[in-house]
Parts: sequence; structure tokens; C-alpha cells
Amino acid sequence: MLVFKQLTALAVTILAVLAAEGTALAGYGQPTPWQLGLQQSASPVMDYIIWFHDYLLYIIAGITAFVLALLVIVMVRFNARSNPVPSRTTHNTWLEIAWTVVPIVILASILIPSLRLLFLQLNVPEADLTVKATGKQWYWTYSYPDNGKFEFDSLMLKDGERKADQPRLLAVDNDMVVPVNKNIRVITAGSDVIHAFAVPSFGIKIDAIPGRINETWFRATREGVYYGQCSELCGKDHAFMPIAVRVVSEQAFLAWVEEAKRKYAREESLPPTNVAAAARPAAR
Repeated sequence: MLVFKQLTALAVTILAVLAAEGTALAGYGQPTPWQLGLQQSASPVMDYIIWFHDYLLYIIAGITAFVLALLVIVMVRFNARSNPVPSRTTHNTWLEIAWTVVPIVILASILIPSLRLLFLQLNVPEADLTVKATGKQWYWTYSYPDNGKFEFDSLMLKDGERKADQPRLLAVDNDMVVPVNKNIRVITAGSDVIHAFAVPSFGIKIDAIPGRINETWFRATREGVYYGQCSELCGKDHAFMPIAVRVVSEQAFLAWVEEAKRKYAREESLPPTNVAAAARPAAR
């Protein structure tokens, strides 16, 4: 009885702490303390991912409960004390049909939405804006082929460089800026080793491979700053090359482009993915 009371008190405490965190259970644009589940969605793809995740969770819970119930029934009804004379039944046609057909139906109910999700992720719609993200050891370089000859490096801010509202290990000196409610095509490449461009709130994760162009897309439905990280083990500073995507209004984006053309103008003598910025220790 004492153990039961202690477990009950522990459960109540955990629930109270989680309830106190409120909306922190599902992070908005970044991970949050005591987070349960996926980050809040900010794109149609992530909406579908969250729905599919919850849908699978119900199926898994149902299968687990069914198997548990069968085990309990077997232990209670068919132990040696309750059932001293076991049945000699070896085949049951309808039972064999059921345990063949039911799993097929379950798998089909998973297959159809999973194929729809893959199509949504991999079928890149007509883009309103293209951004090239080049992974380097260990930072990202962004260029905007549709908007002029400029590019910039995005490096993680150190503790002394961050503002109070910027998250540790995720904030960067130069955000990737995109307009809200526009189809953004992201093409990725690696300049040295394999990296991976991933932003959880958009439901995107794509490898950045040297000598190869990959592509993905997202459409941000809300303004704000959304964070991600390199999701491929790329070297000693793998954990220190975050991604920050700032979603703004279309007017603000156009104004930013004009400023970026002046601020990040690329010298024609330099290659499109300039690695000279790697020697900028102050920016790290």
C-alpha cells in the first residue's frame, strides 16, 4: 500500500509539472523544456506528418491492447488449474482467415496515407522562391538564385553574442529569410562532407551531399523564426551548425532582398560557395 501511494504521488507530481508548462509541451519553432510530441507545425507537410504520427499511434495502441488482452485471457482461462483438460483443436478455418486478412487490412490502412505523405514531401510544387543551402564544416551558406548574385554564411552565435530571447546552440548571426505563404524550394549541396538540412516545424530533412544537388520544399504558414540543425554526423562541430529560418511578410522580404544585395554582394572572382568565411573565428 505504501508503494502504491508513493507511485500515485509521483504520477500526480509529474502531471502537475507538465500541466504547469502549458503550451511548452509542443515547441513553436524550437524545442522547449518538458516538450512532449513533435514541434508545432508551420507547414502543410508537417501538418500531415503530425496527423500520420497520431494515426499510427492509435493503431499501435490498439494492437498492443489486443495482444495484451489475449495474453491475459490465455493466462487466466487456459492455465493448468482452470483448464486441466486442454482442447485438441488444431485448425480453425475462420480464425486462420481472420488472422491473415486483418493484418493485410491494417497494413493497407497504413500504406495509403504513407504514400500520400511521401508524394507530398517529394513532389516539389512550382516554387515562388529558390534558396540554395550549402553545408560546410561547420556552418551553412545561403544564396538566392532568383534574387541576384549574393550569398552569406550563417554561423552559430556564442553565449556572449546571443540576445536574451535567442535559444542557445540554435541562434545564428545571419538567418535564412523567406516570405510567408510562399512555396520555397530548397536545393542543398555539401562542400566537403555529407550534411543534412532539417527544420522540424516545416517537416523537412534532406541530405547535402558534395557533388550532388538535392531538393525539398516547404510553405511556412506563420511568421516567426524556426530553428533546425544539421542532422548528419559531419565532424567534430556537427552539433554547432544550426539552421535559423526567419519567415516574414512579402513586403518585408522584398526589403530584405534589397538590403542583402548590398550587404552580401558576391565578388565575381570568387566561387559561388566561398569557403573563405571559415576563417572567421569571431563569428563563431
